[in-house]
Amino acid sequence: MKTNSSVSPTNSASAETARALPETLQAHLRTLGLTYMEEHAASAAQQAAREGHAHLSYLETLATGEAARAHDRCVARRLAAARFPVSKTMAGWNWSWPKKINRMQFEHLLQLGFLQEHANVVLLGPTGVGKTHLACALGHAACRAGYDVLFLRADRLFQLLLQARADHSTDKALRRLLTPDVLIVDDFGLRRLDARQSSDFYEVVLERHRRASTLLSSNRTIDEWIPLFDDPILAQSAIDRLAHNAYQVVIEGESYRKRQRPGEPRAQIPRPRSPLLRRRRTA
Repeated sequence: MKTNSSVSPTNSASAETARALPETLQAHLRTLGLTYMEEHAASAAQQAAREGHAHLSYLETLATGEAARAHDRCVARRLAAARFPVSKTMAGWNWSWPKKINRMQFEHLLQLGFLQEHANVVLLGPTGVGKTHLACALGHAACRAGYDVLFLRADRLFQLLLQARADHSTDKALRRLLTPDVLIVDDFGLRRLDARQSSDFYEVVLERHRRASTLLSSNRTIDEWIPLFDDPILAQSAIDRLAHNAYQVVIEGESYRKRQRPGEPRAQIPRPRSPLLRRRRTA
């Protein structure tokens, strides 16, 4: 009977490292959570000996790898905590799709200077032009830069606060909304706000004002937000703090989702002609 004795490269490398490292050193590295050093210390020592690297250079190599792994773990935790509905970055964005968007302005926002200013961002445009995509892309960039982000649809935000009042955990819910460096509220303004929702939204805006950044997306213009509130004075105060000094990104164009419906012609991106074809035609 033939047995399967194959071992994965990763397990084999770990076993080789375990045999090469002194048990005490291996135990200390594991206790400290220095998994990269534990896995690569022996091979890095052998390479340093072959190439004549100094001790500090050897240590720097291991510390650099450990720091990179720790950074990747932190980014993964922040991305999970942000609760993005989809994983969207600018790598998947088609600048030629919207009829109107200030590309220079948005690329400036991707540098995240607005977070240091504690400024807000408002994405305005009709349904389906990519507001959620751009909001997620900004949030993703913030997570990678070390900022804490929370993404919520507007209806989910109000539902969370309503539930918190029912189970007497309002303070905890508000802390969850006030703590992140970036709070993304998607699809704001789809429905009118009742008195409780108007008050809750005002409180969130007031507490975050000049302390952290808030990003809103909406298919209504800012002037159309005021009638959504139960109290127009409360509305004016909230909007004045939130939007009037914010970076406003206006997007215009046809709904991308509409073009993806069955039976609808899909959007075509023009492709450059092949130089070879040009030569054949002119030959």
